[in-house]
Amino acid sequence: MVTMTDSVTRSSPLATVLLALLLEEPMHAYRMRQLIRERSKNSVVNVIRTNSVYQSVDRLRRDGLVRVHKTQRSTGRPDRTIYEITEHGRATLQQWLDAMLSTPAREFPEFPAALATISATTPANALHQLRQRAAALTDVITQAEAELTAAVESVPRLFLIEDEYRIAIYRTELHWIRSIINDIEAGKLTWSQEWLDSLARD
Repeated sequence: MVTMTDSVTRSSPLATVLLALLLEEPMHAYRMRQLIRERSKNSVVNVIRTNSVYQSVDRLRRDGLVRVHKTQRSTGRPDRTIYEITEHGRATLQQWLDAMLSTPAREFPEFPAALATISATTPANALHQLRQRAAALTDVITQAEAELTAAVESVPRLFLIEDEYRIAIYRTELHWIRSIINDIEAGKLTWSQEWLDSLARD
């Protein structure tokens, strides 16, 4: 099986999306950023910083995954470089997708790190913060479900499955957080500085 390490170029979510866009047709970096936003792919890749797409395209070009197709010149506007995917880019994209779809990645998001160090705060404060997270997640799920319902009327499901996945993950997390909240409220999950100190002495 091909893995991500078999390719010289290291994969990233943004680079993967950019190569997939260039499979459709040659385009300039600004158009790629536009399409990511128009298609709501900015929920899965970070394009908040304006230059993130340009930097990623530069890396793809240096690695031979994309090349300059032509330079678009317009009166009164800066020249725009149109990029196209190379054959090496097509093969690399397929390798990345195979690995991403088949192999769970070791990712390091913030929330598990906070859970791993939750003993540094008090049960009361942890309970308060988790209640806030549960409320925020409820709002996120409601909004995401409404957007998905509206989108399915005009967009094929193939292009919305990442939204289905995100909603499923949010629901699972919310269910688990509520169980932790219940356990803290019931005293089934608790800790104190004295108890932590006693563990350190043992």
